[in-house]
Amino acid sequence: MAAALAFALAPACVAAQTPLDERILEIREQSRFMPDKALEQLQKLQPELTAAPAYTRAEFLSQLSATRMRLGQNDVALETAEQVIALGKSLHDTAIIAKGMLAKTYVLFAQAEVDAAHRLAFEAEKLALTTQDYPLKIQATVTAGQTHAEQGNFPAALVKLQRAVDMARPPAGDPVSLVAALNALAKLYVQMKEYENASETLDELLNETEKLKSPGRMAIAKNTEYGLAIDSGQPKRALRALMQSLDLERKMGAERMVGITLVNLSDNYLKDHDYPRAVQYAQESLRSTERTNDDSTAATARINLGQAYIGMGRVAEGKKQYELGLKRYEQENNKPDLQMALIEYGEVLERAGDLAGAISAYHRERAISNELFERRRQQAVLELQEKYEAEKKQRQIEMLSHENQVKGAEIDNRRLQQRVWWLLALVFALAAAVVGLLYRKVRHTNAQLEVKNLELKAQSTLDPLTSLYNRRHFQEFMRSLGPQNRHDDIVGALFLLDVDHFKHINDNYGHAAGDAVLKMIAENLRIALRETDMIVRWGGEEFLAFLPAIPRNGVDEIARRILTTISSQSLRYQEHDISVNVSVGFSPFPLVPGGEPLPWERAVNLVDMALYLAKAHGRNRAYGVRGFENFHLTSMEAIEQDLERAWRSGFVDLSVVLGGDPGTHPTTPTEHTNVVSIKHAAQTKGGH
Repeated sequence: MAAALAFALAPACVAAQTPLDERILEIREQSRFMPDKALEQLQKLQPELTAAPAYTRAEFLSQLSATRMRLGQNDVALETAEQVIALGKSLHDTAIIAKGMLAKTYVLFAQAEVDAAHRLAFEAEKLALTTQDYPLKIQATVTAGQTHAEQGNFPAALVKLQRAVDMARPPAGDPVSLVAALNALAKLYVQMKEYENASETLDELLNETEKLKSPGRMAIAKNTEYGLAIDSGQPKRALRALMQSLDLERKMGAERMVGITLVNLSDNYLKDHDYPRAVQYAQESLRSTERTNDDSTAATARINLGQAYIGMGRVAEGKKQYELGLKRYEQENNKPDLQMALIEYGEVLERAGDLAGAISAYHRERAISNELFERRRQQAVLELQEKYEAEKKQRQIEMLSHENQVKGAEIDNRRLQQRVWWLLALVFALAAAVVGLLYRKVRHTNAQLEVKNLELKAQSTLDPLTSLYNRRHFQEFMRSLGPQNRHDDIVGALFLLDVDHFKHINDNYGHAAGDAVLKMIAENLRIALRETDMIVRWGGEEFLAFLPAIPRNGVDEIARRILTTISSQSLRYQEHDISVNVSVGFSPFPLVPGGEPLPWERAVNLVDMALYLAKAHGRNRAYGVRGFENFHLTSMEAIEQDLERAWRSGFVDLSVVLGGDPGTHPTTPTEHTNVVSIKHAAQTKGGH
C-alpha cells in the first residue's frame, strides 16, 4: 500500500508560471486531505483550460484523476489518467507522459491491480528521470522506492529513497518535496527495523514539516511517528501521536485520513485487550470509510472489529467481520498483511475455544507462508545470478579491452620495426611484460570467481539469521537420499517445531527481540541434538530436525529433550526476561503404512499435522506419529485429511510428550514421566 501513498505525498511543482497554475497547485494540496472540496474547485476551473498551455492542462487532469481516485471513483480516475498519457504522446512530451503514467499507477493500486501498478511505476520513473522537472523526478523516485519495498527488495528501496531525499534538498529541491521524501524514507527504516535511522529521519521530517505550517502534512508525519513508536515498543508515544493526528485531521475535515487514524486507534486498544474501545474506534472507522469509499482501510477496520468481537465472546459476529476483511486483502493480493491477519485470526479463535476454526486459519497462513518463502528464495537466487552475470560481463569487457591494447601494441611494434630496427629488442621486452601482466590479471580474476562461487553456495545453503541449514538445502538432501534400510531397532526421525506465541514476543518487545529468540532456539537445538543431525530453519519461527539414526524407543526421549532444553532457558533482552516454549510434531522415518514407505514430503506433512495438534491442545508439548493400525480399512489420503479423526478411529498410533520438568505430570508406564500415552492425554483434556 506504500505505492498508493506516494501520490498522496507527491511534491508540488515549485515554478508555477501563471495564476491558473498557482490555483491548480493550491487545489492539489487540498485534494490530499479534502478531495470532495477539491473536486468542486477543479470543476470550476475547467472552462479556463481551453486556452491554457499543454503542461497546465496535464497538471489539471492529473489532479482531477487523483481527486476522483481518493473519492473512490476509480473508473473515471483511470480514464482521466489515460487522457494525460494521450496528451503527452500527441505532443511527444516525456514529462507529461510520465505524469500520466504515475497517475495511472496510483489508480491501478487502488483497484488492487498490484502487479500492473508495480510495472508501470518503474516505467514512469525511467521516463521521468530523463526530464528537467525536478518535482516530477522526485515523485517518480519515491514511488519506485516504495514499489521495491512492497516487493520485499529493501536494499533497492533504500537506494531509491535516499536518492530522492538528496534530490529534494536545496538548492535544486523544495520544502514540500523534501517532506514527502523524508516521510517515505522514515517508513522504510521502520519496515527494515532500523529504528535509530528511522528516529533520526523522523526528527528531520517533523522539523521540516513544522516549517510548512500545514496541518495536513503534520498529521501525515504524526502517523509516521505512530508507526515507529508502535513497532519499536513505545505504546504511550504511539497513542499520543495518534491522538494528535486525529485532532488535526478532524479540524481540517480530512475524512479519509480520519478513517485510517481511527483504525490505528482501534488496533492500539486491541493490543491492550480493551475490546469495548477497540470496537468503538473500529465502528467509527467503518462509518468514516463508507463516506470516502476507502475499501482498504475498511478491510482493516473489519478485521479489528472481528478480533474485538471474538475477544468479547461474540464469536459468530467476529468471524463474519474477520472474513469480510480478509476477502479485501485477498482481492488486493496483499500477501504479507493477509499472512499476519491469519496468524492473529488463529490465535484469537484458539483463545475463544474454536479449535477447528483456529486450525483452519493456521493452515491458510501456512500456505501463504510457504508461497512467500519460495518467492523470496527464488528472488535471492535470481539476484545472486544477476550479480554473477554482471561481474562476468565486466570481466569480459576488461579482457576485450586488454586484447585491443595488445593488438594496438602489435601494430605499433610493426611500424617501429620498419623505422628503427635497433629498438626491436626493447619492443619484445615490453610485449612480454604486457603478457605477464595479463596472465597475472587472469589468475587473479579466476581466484575471485572461485571465491564468489563459494559465497554463492554458502548463501544458498544457510539461513542468514541462525546459520542453520535452510529449507532448500534440506529438500536437496532428501532428494539425494537413497531408499532407507528398515530396522526394527534403529530408525531415522523427523522433528518439526514452532515457537509458541511468537507474535506476542514481536508485539511486546519488538522484532529485534524475536530475532534474538530465534537465534537462542537455534543454539539450544545444537546443544540438544548431535553434530550429525541436520537442523533446518524451516521458515518464519519454524525449525526442522532430521536425525538419521537413533534407537526407535528413544524418539520420545529426544522430543522431551527438545522441549525441556528450550523451555529451561530464558532470554534477557532490554531488562526483560523472555520465556520461550515450543510445540513439536515428530515421527520416526521412514513411516511405513501398509508395507510401503511414505515419501519424505508426505512424512513431513504428517509431522506438520501433529504439530498443529500440539498447538491446538495446549502448546509446550510434542505429538508424535508412531505408526499405523488397521491400515487395510483406510487410506493415506483419509489420514492426511484429518489426523485426529484417524487416531480416534484407531488407524494411527500417537504419543504425547508434555513440556515442563519431569514429574509434574501424571505418571505412566513410559520411561519418562512427562511422556504420556495418547489415551491418558485425551482423558485429561476432556476428550480433546
